[in-house]
Amino acid sequence: MSDGRQNAVSDGAQAAISLDLLLRNLPGAVYRCNGADRSRFAFVSDGVHKLTGYGASAFTGSPARRYASIVHPEDRAAADQQLAAALRDQRPFQLSYRILAAGGEARWVWEQGDALRDAAGEVIALEGFIADITRLKLADSRMLEQASLLDKAHDAIVVIDMDCRITYWNKGAERLFGWSALEAINRRADALLSPELNTDHAAYLACLTDGEWIGELTHARRDGTPLDTEMRWTLLTPEAGSTSTQKILLSSIDIGERKHNEAKMHRLAFLDALTELPNRSNLLDHLRQVLLASTRSGKIGALLFCDLDNFKQLNDTRGHAAGDELLRAVAQRLLHAVRAVDQVARLGGDEFIVLIEPGNETFEAAAHQAEAVARKILLALTPSFRLANCVHDLSASIGISLYSGAQNTVESTLQQADVAMYEAKKSGGSAFRFFDPGMHTALNERIELENALREAIARQQFVLHYQPQLDATGQVTGAEALLRWRRDGVNLTLPDSFIKTAEETGLIVDIGNWVLGTACAQLAQWQHHAETRRLTVSVNVSARQFFETNYVARARQIIRASGADPTKLKLELTESLLVADIGNTAAKMLDLKTLGLQFSLDDFGTGYSSLTYLRKLPLDQLKIDHSFMKDVLTNNNDASVVKSIIALGGSLGFQVVAEGVETLGQRDFLSAAGCFMYQGFLYQRAIPGDEVASYAQVRH
Repeated sequence: MSDGRQNAVSDGAQAAISLDLLLRNLPGAVYRCNGADRSRFAFVSDGVHKLTGYGASAFTGSPARRYASIVHPEDRAAADQQLAAALRDQRPFQLSYRILAAGGEARWVWEQGDALRDAAGEVIALEGFIADITRLKLADSRMLEQASLLDKAHDAIVVIDMDCRITYWNKGAERLFGWSALEAINRRADALLSPELNTDHAAYLACLTDGEWIGELTHARRDGTPLDTEMRWTLLTPEAGSTSTQKILLSSIDIGERKHNEAKMHRLAFLDALTELPNRSNLLDHLRQVLLASTRSGKIGALLFCDLDNFKQLNDTRGHAAGDELLRAVAQRLLHAVRAVDQVARLGGDEFIVLIEPGNETFEAAAHQAEAVARKILLALTPSFRLANCVHDLSASIGISLYSGAQNTVESTLQQADVAMYEAKKSGGSAFRFFDPGMHTALNERIELENALREAIARQQFVLHYQPQLDATGQVTGAEALLRWRRDGVNLTLPDSFIKTAEETGLIVDIGNWVLGTACAQLAQWQHHAETRRLTVSVNVSARQFFETNYVARARQIIRASGADPTKLKLELTESLLVADIGNTAAKMLDLKTLGLQFSLDDFGTGYSSLTYLRKLPLDQLKIDHSFMKDVLTNNNDASVVKSIIALGGSLGFQVVAEGVETLGQRDFLSAAGCFMYQGFLYQRAIPGDEVASYAQVRH
């Protein structure tokens, strides 16, 4: 070995020894290897014992343990390759790998060193330092794992410093707000997320004061759209002795869908889905509140109960879509007719409520104000409603109840307005009425009658009697089915006393179906007897029943189920029913006429007599109302009307039947005028169905 080489080795050894003395207490070891073989140490500091569990003499004594033997088998090849590459490139080396300590546990180490070379560039020794970085590796691993978990979290997680500058921004924040971490970090959170909303300042101050803040904030996404979030702000205080500074951790979740659902649930609970007006529940709650306010202030308010006149007619003839469109239009007109402080609500169906806040000192002043509002509403509904497929004229009946919190309840206020509304309806509609205490009696009677009618349907208390119809020869040709109610089990009640309530409550539909079914069953029985086989039966059909959407199908079903001959059946319709919607009426009539039945126009001349609908509708018969017959022999006007009806019916090819014929003089008048079909007390009152056969036989 040359002198130069010996000096180089000597100098290197001295340097290693000096470095060992300096770093003896560090968690690692200084080493020196002769030549390029790192597996055998020529020298290693005492720190190797703490590092590996083996004393220094284990690597430098005889026999010596090869250092390479404790390098983890999975890392050995990679470490050797990295060292060889560094030596080849004549650069310092840095390695990270695992070793197996004396106790068998794996430890991570970091090794840094360089080669000592002679003048020719040959490696004469390796010197380096090996440090235990297990804790560092574990901390890095935990940090990476935590960062990975934070990135995988669905929540948006952001960390800001005390100047509100963003220092951390996870993947959830990128998804929620739209900015990447690169774009967000180092920017002020308030400027980025709420540049115009200024919603974060209160949360920031509360977090500094209390250490935490939880609540809802509205932020802005990158595209500018508002974002509803639920947030938790947590103050992060560094541990004692740490060089870290205070920061705030923000976790956010998107609650836009929840807010949308909450708003939807609120609408469902408190708003009418069709008109978006307050619904019944909302109204009742608001009415309770204004009654309490009235109790405290002593002031008077008013409730207006608005019911649309003849709305069901539109619904039945034009369909529910037209009805819905009309209700929406009515809602808008009502809103424009009242003050913003007053509530317009839809109670249900075609019923609306206008609730005037209690602001008047006296009932007189409240009544004056309510009257003005009612007149505005009626005026607002006067112009025609232009719907998608038709133009519709509409009016309303309004009942007004004045309320005071000291005297009224929610129930009494609504009930009083409801009663007053029915009084307005009785007057012909397009009117308003104030509640009068005397109306209670009428209300109770009406409720009582309605309940009794329901019970009558359930207990089958209705019966049919039949009034014969005769021709000029005196023979019975048919009979009209007339409804009677055996209310007390003995006496019969005529329909005049209950049919209007049945119409108003809709019970007429069930009653009408029963009448048709019972009359058809009677007709089927008559068909089995010679004396009644040729008789027809006339059945009255109410407008409410006829305009039911399923009336035709229901009538067909009833007729077929009875086994009656439909050619012997006549359905009697009123003029008011026919003119309501000629197109729809004609279509239903033509549909039913395919069965072979006939149609009779009842009470002709008392209503909207018009040649137009007489030509358009498939009628077979006209009936002269009994009101004309009463004075036909003494009143020239009545006589002229009857003659005109008979002449008109003859010219159109209709059979004409006169009702209410009570005297021979009346019959002779009719016969002379050309009418040869009669019905009335001159011949017979209405009788039970099982008596018709014997009567027909007697008249034969």
